[in-house]
Amino acid sequence: MDVIPLFPLGTPLFPGVVLPLQVFEPRYRRLVRDLLELPEGAARSFGVVAIRQGWEVEHVAPAEALYDVGCTARLQTVSPQSDGGFRIVAVGADRFRLLDLIVGEDPPYLQAEVEWLAEEEAAEEAAGDHEGLTAPGGWPADPQHEDLVSEVARGSMGVLVRGVADLFTRYVTAVATLTGDVDGEEAEIADLLSSVSGDPRALSYLVASSALLTSEDRQELLAESATRRRLRTESRLLRRELTLLETVGAVPAPLQRFVGPRSVN
Repeated sequence: MDVIPLFPLGTPLFPGVVLPLQVFEPRYRRLVRDLLELPEGAARSFGVVAIRQGWEVEHVAPAEALYDVGCTARLQTVSPQSDGGFRIVAVGADRFRLLDLIVGEDPPYLQAEVEWLAEEEAAEEAAGDHEGLTAPGGWPADPQHEDLVSEVARGSMGVLVRGVADLFTRYVTAVATLTGDVDGEEAEIADLLSSVSGDPRALSYLVASSALLTSEDRQELLAESATRRRLRTESRLLRRELTLLETVGAVPAPLQRFVGPRSVN
């Protein structure tokens, strides 16, 4: 269990995703100064947690206004401004769950006791993610069978990755077509997908951070610890959103540039 500073935002942050911020509130100016004063080599990072839609942290108990799963943001660059604020660029790093919130006057920003959430890739791969791969009545406990199931599971991950990448490409193209921003989108999509090629986890976070999903949908994806299950959920969500785009012919929010993890940090 660790204590970290918090920076509530309107949307979740995902591992590997770049987060540019203009820091102007006094409490968060203090947060940045505190991070800069840490010894060389110390982790200059803060926790980002999403604010529940329709809630304001200032007017209710923070524990009620904030989601309980967040992601740390690791400072990459800090540019002091003439007004005393900062322009910063951070990158999403580690997921955590809030255990308790600390509200005080010094420091003036929120802090939290957190537990770190491990990714399940190693355990998932070791187990072969047998769901749906065993025959009725089960298989005999046989090492050769275990190897076969693991091989099939790895192959099914490849199929899942290709399916989500294809759906994401169709989705971005559909949104760009509706907003009249088609030029260059195909090349940009190709670059983004190339940047996460061979890394299903990075692909899952690229989709989660880029698609125009609700806060609840994004929070569900952030809280999911297994890449395979995250990708399955994204496959369902992308199919849902494509159906809405094709039948309603409108996007749910203004299109932002599709940017995501160039590398997983």
